[in-house]
Amino acid sequence: MNKLLVAFLRWCRIGLWLSLAAMALGSQAGTLEAGSAPAMRELHRKLSDRLADSPLKRPVVLDSMETDGGLQGDVYAVVNHSIDDVRRALERSSQWCEMLILHINNRRCRAEHGSNGEKLTLSVVPRYDKPIDQAFELTFVHRVAHATREYLLVDLSAESGPMGTSHYRVLLEAVPLGERQTFLHFAYAYDHNMVARLATMAYLATFGSDKVGFTVVGKTPDGGPEYIRGLRGLVERNAMRYFLTLEAYLDGFAVPPPERADKRLNSWFQAVEMYPTQLHEIDLATYLAVKREDRQRDAGTGR
Repeated sequence: MNKLLVAFLRWCRIGLWLSLAAMALGSQAGTLEAGSAPAMRELHRKLSDRLADSPLKRPVVLDSMETDGGLQGDVYAVVNHSIDDVRRALERSSQWCEMLILHINNRRCRAEHGSNGEKLTLSVVPRYDKPIDQAFELTFVHRVAHATREYLLVDLSAESGPMGTSHYRVLLEAVPLGERQTFLHFAYAYDHNMVARLATMAYLATFGSDKVGFTVVGKTPDGGPEYIRGLRGLVERNAMRYFLTLEAYLDGFAVPPPERADKRLNSWFQAVEMYPTQLHEIDLATYLAVKREDRQRDAGTGR
């Protein structure tokens, strides 16, 4: 067991990772029910008060839960971008790669088109300062299930992940709210076996004991908000980080193509720093230096 915990702690900064949230049925995150434009519009109506009064300083609602087999979380948000831009950002695996690489721990992403469709392989390090050869690779199948001006549904799936995790599912739904706004459902889920669950809980009770999520579960002795911890706190942090990668990627469309990469990096970092209690890890100069190193390395290898 000690060896297992050491191995897990090496990887736990992945955050058990790719965060976002999912529409999972039963205990398997791999099961997905397709939505629809009317269903999304009704969901927007039901969430309108929570979106308007969100404590997250933007029209965003973040939910999380533990399932019998793993974790899932959902981010619902209104963004000031057209659905055409959202579709343009996510309809190809190469664009997902450009988006996901904004995350500090994602050091490389490769997109490929094969006989079974588009795939992307993400290389994730346990800490931003670890070399790329310590990265774990996770390969997703990319699928555009529905893409019109009224409704977008895109999902990614991976059968296996690190340290006993499996059945990863990343999902994005979107409907337009007029010409310049879009209502999004950005979702993420995965399963974990009992060993992985125990290892995660051991980390969260020790080295990760100061980590919190976004859901307020009470008040601290001084009257401040008391945030959720543990497994749900973990999935909420990841879900928010990855929603912010999407928003930062969309922000890049506002500037000319040569300026987009830097615009997106700065937008992601600034957005993360709005939530220092949950998401702060490094300063801007270090973040940009890491990403510049990644860009130079991959340019040199032709990836």
